[in-house]
Amino acid sequence: MFTGIVTEVGEIIATEERAEGLRRLTIGCAYDPASIAIGASICCSGVCMTVVSAGKNSFSVDAAAETLALTTVGQWRKGRRVNLERSLKIGDELGGHLVSGHVDGLAELIARENLTDMARFTLRVPKPLARFIAQKGSVALDGVSLTVNELSDDTFSVLIIPHTLAVTTLGALKQGDRLNLEVDVMARYAARLMETR
Repeated sequence: MFTGIVTEVGEIIATEERAEGLRRLTIGCAYDPASIAIGASICCSGVCMTVVSAGKNSFSVDAAAETLALTTVGQWRKGRRVNLERSLKIGDELGGHLVSGHVDGLAELIARENLTDMARFTLRVPKPLARFIAQKGSVALDGVSLTVNELSDDTFSVLIIPHTLAVTTLGALKQGDRLNLEVDVMARYAARLMETR
């Protein structure tokens, strides 16, 4: 589990096709390699990935066919910047909201309004996911915990504060970009409970 509070922005420094439908990604970062256990989970732009090796200033993960097809990971190439977050530990501050790193779908940035030191993003989501998004509720976009401001059918908006623009990859986004979307896990379970009644 994660919180949606990005602790570092890493960079894809190498990709390697390992087998059909399996790609190894090496991500440069400033994490202490001694603190990264093989098998640990690191949230990479909203996708929970398992560390398969760690070296000086980098770690590697494997992305399988489903991850490559259903998230933005399939488009990641050398030089791509990614939001990173280490796993939540019992006793850590829960500064954002509970994030699993299991991407529900892709959101498209359909409008970006630059404000004084801030930005308002309007995003379109797949219709089946729209029902899980609530005004003043939480979503994770590329692993960043955000609060929904406005909601209409299959679109919603979020306000990105100066700190978030500066310390995540969101500041570089432009209209037409797609982001990994994870809806609030509590909304998903509440909907499932209603369906089974």
